[in-house]
Amino acid sequence: MASMDVPADVPRQPARAATRPATPVMTWVTLALMTTASVASLRAAPTMAVYGLACVFLYLVPAVVFLLPTALVSAELASGWSGGVYRWVSEGLSKPLGFLAVWCQFAMTIFYYPSLLGFVASTIAYIIDPALASSGPYTAIVIVVLYWTGVWVSSRGTKALAGLASWGLIIGTLIPGTLLVVLGMVFLGQGNPSAAPMTASHLLPQWTGLASLVLIVNNFLSYSGMEMNAVHVSSLKNPGKEYPKSMFLATGLVLLIFILPALAISWVVPADQLSLTAGVMQAFDAFFAYFDIGWMTPIAAVMLISASLAGMLTWLAGPSKGLLEISRQEGYLPPFLQKLNKYGIQQNILVTQGVVTTVIALGYALIPNVSSVYWIFSVITTQVYLIVYLLMFAAAMRLRKTQPDHPRGYRAPALGVLCVVGLLASLAALVIGFVPSSQFGSGSVWVYIAIVGGGLVILGFLIPWAFLKFRKPSWRTASAAQDGELS
Repeated sequence: MASMDVPADVPRQPARAATRPATPVMTWVTLALMTTASVASLRAAPTMAVYGLACVFLYLVPAVVFLLPTALVSAELASGWSGGVYRWVSEGLSKPLGFLAVWCQFAMTIFYYPSLLGFVASTIAYIIDPALASSGPYTAIVIVVLYWTGVWVSSRGTKALAGLASWGLIIGTLIPGTLLVVLGMVFLGQGNPSAAPMTASHLLPQWTGLASLVLIVNNFLSYSGMEMNAVHVSSLKNPGKEYPKSMFLATGLVLLIFILPALAISWVVPADQLSLTAGVMQAFDAFFAYFDIGWMTPIAAVMLISASLAGMLTWLAGPSKGLLEISRQEGYLPPFLQKLNKYGIQQNILVTQGVVTTVIALGYALIPNVSSVYWIFSVITTQVYLIVYLLMFAAAMRLRKTQPDHPRGYRAPALGVLCVVGLLASLAALVIGFVPSSQFGSGSVWVYIAIVGGGLVILGFLIPWAFLKFRKPSWRTASAAQDGELS
């Protein structure tokens, strides 16, 4: 992600007199809506719809032990130190660990794009031929074509990306999500039975051992990104009181957007027929057929596609730029990866990432079960991103001890408790992620562990270690000489 800017540490009186008039004031409700927009998505709904009413529990647990600690702790860090997670971890732990954090923020997208675009491919299939949604080769081709198109657009430095992302949220998430829930309620209101039991005895997921806990792990990634908007804590009139209110409201809204569409899907699509990539369109298709408005299926598909593509373009521009800026300052990446094109975009990073993404996308073509591939990629993405949160929580605790008097615009209540809860939850999620769930199908457990473990070790540890081990002083000199190119 791009580095985040908050007021720098300068003498108290001049700083307040000079910066307050220029600081935009944001309401806590506005911040809550921004946070909701950056986190909420319909893409994960089919994964939880399989469990019917139990999806409420499966979303609430990670919200309490992960989402809220992340939001409150990152708010304190953002209000005291500019520069995002790299600065937080560097100040609290060390610069090499700071690089590991910002690298993992970037590296998680390598598996995020194939899973995101796998969802897009299944959605497009409902416009062309629904049977294609389960075709691995078709899915792989769509991923490769759309990703490289995104790289081409991003490399042009398009300024309309921010607006595209905003409209993508409204058109591709809020409208179809609301429509899905309304159709579902009318469907049940007309006396139709739910495909999934909706009784109190089904509030908790059926216990099948450790595999049941894996479901919660996947939801950790659903909540990732809460720390991005923590930078705006300084724009609130009364951060100490307003920020917690904002986060509780955002949490409630995010839960509604996640839970209600998942329930609506479970009402109309039986669990044993549900696709993890095409589940949303399966539900729309079923509802539209029931209400005899099948002509709306392509419209719903286009709306969902717009949100996913807007999200992809936003993520393409963010994490890679953050990695580039830190690498230029400290010389973490070789000059080839630091080079900018004529538009000032880190094109070589995007292209290199694209080559890896293309190879990963072939997994859809080689593994028969598209849902299994989607699940594996989602788990690897979560595993890599959890490293960022482990480092963030550890850094926050240490900064409270080593720099207790450092100016902070917001101090999280019971920071130690929040950090310990967040650390334990993240660590447990990391470990449990190696246990295959029922979503993996009947494949070999050891193959699953090898794929997930290999993805985590290579992406999360070996590659950043290699950059740190073999970096040269000239890498920093080469990048520092060109700092003026970045604006």
